[in-house]
Amino acid sequence: MIFPSGRKSIISILSIVLVCAVGVVSWPEQASAKTHHKKHHVTHAAVDRTASYADIVIDAETGQILHATNPDRLRHPASLTKMMTLYITFQALEAGKIGYNQYLPISANAAEQAPSKLGLRPGQRIRVEDAILGLVTESANDAAVVLAEWLGGSEHGFAQLMTRQARALGMTRTNFDNPSGLPDDGQITTARDMAILGDALIHHYPQFYPFFSRDSFTYAGLYHHNHNHLMDRYDGMDGIKTGYIRASGFNLVASAKRGNVRLIGVVFGGHSAVARDNQMAQLLDEAFDKAQKDRTDNRTASRQPAVQQDQTDGAQGDSNDNAVENVQYVTLPAKVAAIFPSQNEVPERKPQPQAAPPEMVAVTTNGWGVQIGAYSDPVIGRQALVNAVAGAPTLLGKAERQLVPTSTTSGGVVYRARLVNIDAKTAQDACVTLIHQGINCLPVGTQ
Repeated sequence: MIFPSGRKSIISILSIVLVCAVGVVSWPEQASAKTHHKKHHVTHAAVDRTASYADIVIDAETGQILHATNPDRLRHPASLTKMMTLYITFQALEAGKIGYNQYLPISANAAEQAPSKLGLRPGQRIRVEDAILGLVTESANDAAVVLAEWLGGSEHGFAQLMTRQARALGMTRTNFDNPSGLPDDGQITTARDMAILGDALIHHYPQFYPFFSRDSFTYAGLYHHNHNHLMDRYDGMDGIKTGYIRASGFNLVASAKRGNVRLIGVVFGGHSAVARDNQMAQLLDEAFDKAQKDRTDNRTASRQPAVQQDQTDGAQGDSNDNAVENVQYVTLPAKVAAIFPSQNEVPERKPQPQAAPPEMVAVTTNGWGVQIGAYSDPVIGRQALVNAVAGAPTLLGKAERQLVPTSTTSGGVVYRARLVNIDAKTAQDACVTLIHQGINCLPVGTQ
C-alpha cells in the first residue's frame, strides 16, 4: 500500500481512520435498533398488521349487520378500552357500590399515567362524576386508573373484571390488561366485539349513556373538549368513544340515531383522525339508507341468532367485493349478573355514605322481574315484551307486563320493558332461556 507523504497527508490518513472507526461503531447500534424494532413487532404477532383496517355497522335494535370488513380480526382497542371501564363503573353506580359525588383517592400510580390525562396529583381525590367525564371527553388515563383501583383493588384486578364482563357480554375475542388502553401486547379486541360493547352501554345503561354526548367539561380550571369531533358535524350522532395508539391507528365507535333507526359503527385503523371520521360518516350514511329500506311496519325488537365467527381470522367481506349474501346478525348482549368479585378477592371499601344515584334499580328479595330492554319507542317496547313471553311462556306467561318511563340525563325519555311479579329463581331461569334465544334479559328486583 502506498501512503502519501507530508503533514497534510498524515492528517488525511487519520481522518479516514476516524471515519472508518465511527462507521464501525455505528453499525452495531443500527443493527441493535433494527433488532429491537423486529422484536417489538414480534410481540404484537397476534394482531394482523398486514390489514390493519376493520369496520362493522349494525342496526342497534335488531342486531342486523349492515356492513362489515374484517370484523373478527384482532386489533388493539386503544382508548376504546375505556368503554368497558365505564360499563363497569355504570354497573357499580346502578348497584349502589359508588355514588356520583363520592370522592376517590388518587394514587401515585394513577397520577403517573401517560397522557391523555387530567393532571391528577397523588394524595388528592376526585369525584366519581368528574372521573367519568374525564374519560368521556379527555380520554384521561389517570382518571381511568383511579376508577380501576377503587373498583378492582388494582389495575390488574380491574382488568380481570373487564375481561370477565367481556365474556359475559359475548365478546369472545377480547382481552383486557389495563383500564386505559395504553399500549399493551395483550390488549386485544375485534370490531364485532366493540359493537357488542357499544350496544351494551346504550341498552343496559340508558340513564348513563348521555355522558357520551357531553361536548366538553372543565376540571381544575382547565377546559376539555370531547375527542369525538364527528359529533359536531354528523346529524344524529350522540357518542361514543375514540381511540389511538401507534399499534392500532385511529379507532372510533360511534352511534347515531335518525328517526326510529339507531346505528352503531366501529372503525379500526384509520390513517388519521379526519380520515377515520370521514370513513365513519360514509359508512353510517350508507347504512342508514339500507336500514330505512329494510325496515317494515311490523319490524320487532327481537334479537336473531348469532352468526358463526370467522375462526380463520380472515375478512368477512366488505360492501363491494365480498358482500354478505344472507342477512346476518350479531347477538347483542344481555347483562346476566354482577361481575364484581367476592369480598375475598378485593379488600372491602368504606366509602362515605352516599345518596342513591338517580334511576338506580334497587334490588331486593320482595319481588323480582326481568328487563328485556330500554326503548325510545313504546310500541317497540311492547312488542319486545310479547316476544319475550313467547320465548319463555311457561316461566313468563303469568308475569305482569310493564313499560317504565325513565328520564335520561339529557332530558329525554326511554321505556324499560319489564315482566314483573315473579320470584328470583323464575327471573334467573327466564333470562337463561331468553339469552339462549338471543333475546336481551336482565333479572331485576322490583320492590
